[in-house]
Amino acid sequence: MASSLDAPNLDDYLTADSLPQEPPRSLTLRDLLDISPVLTEAAGAIVDDSFTRCFKSNSPEPWNWNIYLFPLWCLGAVIRYGLLFPLRFLTLILGWMAFFTAFFPVRFLMNGKNRLKSKIERKLVEMMCSVFVASWTGVIKYHGPRPSSRPYQVFVANHTSMIDFIILEQMTAFAVIMQKHPGWVGFIQKTILESVGCIWFNRNDLKDREVVGRKLRDHVQHPDNNPLLIFPEGTCVNNQYTVMFKKGAFELGCAVCPIAIKYNKIFVDAFWNSKKQSFTMHLVRLMTSWAVVCDVWFLEPQYLREGETAIEFTERVRDMIAARAGLKKVPWDGYLKHNRPSPKHTEEKQRMFAESVLRRLEEN
Repeated sequence: MASSLDAPNLDDYLTADSLPQEPPRSLTLRDLLDISPVLTEAAGAIVDDSFTRCFKSNSPEPWNWNIYLFPLWCLGAVIRYGLLFPLRFLTLILGWMAFFTAFFPVRFLMNGKNRLKSKIERKLVEMMCSVFVASWTGVIKYHGPRPSSRPYQVFVANHTSMIDFIILEQMTAFAVIMQKHPGWVGFIQKTILESVGCIWFNRNDLKDREVVGRKLRDHVQHPDNNPLLIFPEGTCVNNQYTVMFKKGAFELGCAVCPIAIKYNKIFVDAFWNSKKQSFTMHLVRLMTSWAVVCDVWFLEPQYLREGETAIEFTERVRDMIAARAGLKKVPWDGYLKHNRPSPKHTEEKQRMFAESVLRRLEEN
């Protein structure tokens, strides 16, 4: 058999024109644009979608879609807006009148700070919160032992709306840590809720955070103070997810008592999106619904375990609340909700990306 070296080379007998030519180099996607910025932008979009879904209110599916159901829907709207809302609003007004009639004399005429005065103020605040709940026809089920005033304990709960505080406050007068608000809510904070030991802060002021930290440590040490309530997410989430807990409440060296709050959206979505709706309009929406249905679970107190870090302790408590309330955990900081990129910044990024693509096209 002849060796392969002896075999004729056919390419030697072919003309240059007949030889296969290398195809011209085509413009590939890699040449068109640098893929790394694209991946970065795409990853950012995925993260943004995963984050923003925590703060989206799911609109109810319309059910008045045919001629048979539409009259029933109209009848329901007439009852809710024409009958229930006026009655609820009247209940709220009468409740406020009764509250102020009793509260201001106690607040300003009883001198000093004594147990009797504190007890009366506490009961009046609980009464006022009960009036609020009645104005929504609130159907609230509490599970577990009633919270009590003890030193070295702090209560933490997931956060959906400012009404979380009202629902919990009607059962026990908590001293809550809350963002400062303007308008009539701010008036209530300064004149009424301070009587039960509530602490206010401005999330954009670093000095406020230091002051609040000192107040928290002082508050939990006194047995006569009202139970301390903290919403460690730091912002309202749509009651389907739970974002990262701030660890400040878990570094106080005391018992942490988890509270799980779950709203039934059969009649109304209780989530308050403060970016799109004022708290007044949020209350109006609740008062024009059929009812606010909610379950509240007071879970077993938790303590920092040996060898456990504050972050691990925080996540363990968050796991308990998420499991009890049926919430999905996401690894995002809720404060990002208040520090989103401006539209101008987004448009600038889009312009820079478009220019980079055009430069690639011109080079090729």
